[in-house]
Amino acid sequence: MVHMRQHPDWLRLPAPQTGAMERMEAMTAGLGLHTVCQSALCPNQGACFAQGTATFLLLGGTCTRACTFCAVESGIPAPPDPAEPGRIVEAVQRLGLGYVVLTSVTRDDLPDGGAGYFADTLRALHEYNPSLSVEVLVPDFQGAEDALKMVLAARPTVVAHNLETVPRLYPGVRPAARFPGSIEMLRRAKRIDSGVFTKSGLMLGLGEEREEVLQTMASLRGVGCDFLTLGQYLRPSPAHHPVVGFVTPAEFEEYRRTGLGMGFRGVASGPLVRSSFRAASLVEGVTHA
Repeated sequence: MVHMRQHPDWLRLPAPQTGAMERMEAMTAGLGLHTVCQSALCPNQGACFAQGTATFLLLGGTCTRACTFCAVESGIPAPPDPAEPGRIVEAVQRLGLGYVVLTSVTRDDLPDGGAGYFADTLRALHEYNPSLSVEVLVPDFQGAEDALKMVLAARPTVVAHNLETVPRLYPGVRPAARFPGSIEMLRRAKRIDSGVFTKSGLMLGLGEEREEVLQTMASLRGVGCDFLTLGQYLRPSPAHHPVVGFVTPAEFEEYRRTGLGMGFRGVASGPLVRSSFRAASLVEGVTHA
């Protein structure tokens, strides 16, 4: 890990294709949908939009939590829209997607944490195209197992839940979450449905030590986690958690090789990797094997 004031060269991206950005933004705005690409200020949104892919953000654009790393707006969200699953289907149809990634803001204001809306959207997508692969990146549902069961009953291909960082940094990075609860959620997913693939992600550069990363990776393998993403944390604004250091491409490659050696089915590890970036390419080689 290197320490510097400016972003290193390996984090510099070409300018996004303006037309692709405008077309995707117009479509999602016209359908009243949100993408985590836009809400979380993902550095890859230009590349993804140019390829006609996006990660849909369910349940509006306002989160009930305020994690210090995240650019998604925090506050009091609007009531859920029961027509949203149908609009997701329309967007998937327009884009011609065969692999869909759904996530959501955290909705601690809802009795089921929004699990029912994940399930409704999954069912709508399967009804539209039974051969679709759908990955869901879910919040922790405040530890409610019934909520997780509701999502799994709707047959996602992959259930993802991001740890985001190592246990020591949770109080400063994810103050409303608990590391043991997030690990337990991934364990429960396998126990409820042994056939579902599970996935998690970590941001690096928040102040973690190498041994802490390796131990966290081992904890994920200990609960049977299949896929792992590792990427560089980039500070959305001066009000967010600072970047403590930049992980080099060589270090990311070392983590990738180590993860595969631990038994992960797939590891995406690199400075610009995000939890849903090129998700299909990470998973489909395994699911179609």
